[in-house]
Amino acid sequence: MKAILFDQIGGPEVMKLGDTPVPEVRKGKVLIKNHAIGINFADTRFRQGEYVMQPKLPDTPGLEAAGVVEAVGEGAEHIKPGTRVAAIGMKTYAEYSLVSAAQVMPIPDSVSFEQGAAFPIQTLTAYHLLHTCHQTTSGQTVLVHSAAGGVGIVAMQIAKAAGARVIGTVSSDNKADLAKQYGADAVINYETHDFAEEAKKLTDGKGVDLILDAVGKPTFAKGLKCLAPFGHSILYGQAGGSPDPLNVFGLFQNSLKVSCFGLYTASAIPELHHTGIEQSFKLMEEGKLKLLIGKSFPLAEAADAHRLMESRQSVGKLILTP
Repeated sequence: MKAILFDQIGGPEVMKLGDTPVPEVRKGKVLIKNHAIGINFADTRFRQGEYVMQPKLPDTPGLEAAGVVEAVGEGAEHIKPGTRVAAIGMKTYAEYSLVSAAQVMPIPDSVSFEQGAAFPIQTLTAYHLLHTCHQTTSGQTVLVHSAAGGVGIVAMQIAKAAGARVIGTVSSDNKADLAKQYGADAVINYETHDFAEEAKKLTDGKGVDLILDAVGKPTFAKGLKCLAPFGHSILYGQAGGSPDPLNVFGLFQNSLKVSCFGLYTASAIPELHHTGIEQSFKLMEEGKLKLLIGKSFPLAEAADAHRLMESRQSVGKLILTP
C-alpha cells in the first residue's frame, strides 16, 4: 500500500510517499481502507520527535482517519466489514490503517468521509474540554484561542450550544469573520491587541470563566490575568511552545484553576468516550455543530499540508485523501 514515510526527524521535507505492507489484522484490531485522513498539529510534532509518543524510524504519521472496514480481528466481530467508520489510531497517513476496535466509531450516512476524518480528534477534544474538564453552562464566558482552527471552530459551536458567551482569538483580521460565522460573539486579533486587556473590557472587568488554550507560551500566563474569580484555564496544546513554569501561589488571589487535557485520557475511559461521540453526533444532527474542512490534499502532498498548518494560515480541518 502507499503510505507517507519518514526515516529521520525534521521538517516537512522528510516525509515521502512510499510503499509498505498492508497491516495484518490482529486480535482486537480493525483494518480500515482509508477514504480521508485527518491532519493534526500533533502530527507535525511527531515528525519532529517532540510528541508524547516518539517515532520508531522509519515511521508513518497520523492519528485519525475515516473509511470502510476491510477486516476485523478476533474479539472485534461486533464491527462488520463494509461499515463506514472514523477512528483514532496511529500511522494513518496511508491507504489502510489498523486500529483498536475500541477506537472505531461508526459514522452516520449523513456524515461524509472527510467530515468523518475531521471528527474524532478535534470534535472529541472540544467536547471534553467543555463538558468533562469543565462544566460549561449558560451564562458563562468562554475564551477560545486559535478560534479559526479545527478545534477552535468546533469548541465555539459546542460552547454556544451550551448557552455560553464566546470570545475567540485569531492571529489575523481575515480570520475574524470566519470565527464569528462559527459562533464567536466577539473576536480579538492577538497579534495586534492585548487579548487579556480586551477580554477584560468585553466582560466589563469581570474576566472570562474558561480559557481553551492550545497555543502555550505566548498566551498561557497572560490568560491568567483575564480569568474571572474561580476561572479555569485549560492547556491542551503547545503550538507556540511550552509555557514558562507556573508559580501556583499566583492562583490564590482569584481562586483560579489550571488544568491540562489530552484526548488519550478520555478515549481510554469507555463511558466518557462513548458519551462524547453520542453527544457530538447529536449536535451535528440538530444542526448546532458543523465541521469546516479548510483544505484537502492528496496523500502524496502531505508535506505541503504540514507546511500550511505550520504557517498558521490554515483554517478549519486539513485533510489528506489516499
